[in-house]
Amino acid sequence: MFTFFNCSMATTSFQKKARVKINQIPGTKPSLFNNQLLISSGVPSLDNIIGGGLAVGTVCLIEEDVYGSYSRLLLKYFSAEAAMTGHSLLLASADQDPQLIVKELPGPILDDPGDVTKGNTPEQSENMKIAWRYQHLPASQAGHSSSKFGHYYDLTKVMEPQLISSVNPALVGIEELERECKECMDLNPKYKYLLKRIKEEIDRGHFSTTEQTDKRSILRIAVHSLGSPLWDECGGLASNQEDLDYSLPRFLLALRVLMRSAFAVCMITIPTHLFQIPGYVGRLRKMCDTVLHMDSFAGSDKEKNPAFKEYHGLFNIVQLPRLNSLLCHMPDTLDFAFKLRRKKFTIEKLHLPPELSETANRNQEDPLPHLHPSTALCSTTKPNKLDF
Repeated sequence: MFTFFNCSMATTSFQKKARVKINQIPGTKPSLFNNQLLISSGVPSLDNIIGGGLAVGTVCLIEEDVYGSYSRLLLKYFSAEAAMTGHSLLLASADQDPQLIVKELPGPILDDPGDVTKGNTPEQSENMKIAWRYQHLPASQAGHSSSKFGHYYDLTKVMEPQLISSVNPALVGIEELERECKECMDLNPKYKYLLKRIKEEIDRGHFSTTEQTDKRSILRIAVHSLGSPLWDECGGLASNQEDLDYSLPRFLLALRVLMRSAFAVCMITIPTHLFQIPGYVGRLRKMCDTVLHMDSFAGSDKEKNPAFKEYHGLFNIVQLPRLNSLLCHMPDTLDFAFKLRRKKFTIEKLHLPPELSETANRNQEDPLPHLHPSTALCSTTKPNKLDF
């Protein structure tokens, strides 16, 4: 007697894997190396050399040049990207008025040269036959500035106040730091108050990874010239000028803990040339994820060196983060150079011109003056010991 088994009633644990639609946060993209969420630093050439952008939940340390002008420019690019992508912004500075930094943000270049659908006349569209298959696509597929990753800016223009006010940036200046800070034994009072403001901004904007929200965004934190004398920092020394002051490393460690549990990215500029204690700068680097060093040619002998006439300074990658992997992204080289033109700031590989001074002064003589063409082919002179 045979028993027929109804296969339609059988249950199995196998399920077809469906493609899950992920709600992408505006202004972000996943990394191709470790699938980490990235945001743009505001400088596309910088994003390319550090692995695609700045990872969410990390701290980026920029070691300032001597005059601090180029590092402050990178901070402006980072802050301007917040206004273009709709991210929240917290800007803190004790050396310069944060309101002045916001007013000097570079203006975006809205006319994308790669967008051929904008500004085309009917005659141009008729002559353009190469993209005929894309002419029936809906106009909603055109990229919006908030969904675009990375923007280009014009340094000769400033950003419109309406665009800046749309993100409602939180500004922390020297007056607020001196008014609100309280005495603390184990930490610099200004550092402690800044940590408090960052924590409040994370809670107010629901940027914590533990909170559930329908519309997720990113908090950008920009701190200008941290560790300068206006932050009550004495070059890493305590008030007695003998012991080390660990307030700055402790602040960076606490800040890193806050970043790990929030959808936030922090960019800090520190004048590391003011710290003359051996090993102290190394401790600051270990407390951060990405470390970049800027060395300007202004006021140095390299400014008049013809080999560096096309550049304004050197740009070195000191440290890159290791996230979701054992190894970090490794670029082709760690030594770059930056140049500042009238409208833009770019970072590229350092290409030195060939050194021709030695070859130009050499005497154009035969390297073997005793050897003539006639004797080279059929030698009639006395045989040499090296002849076979």
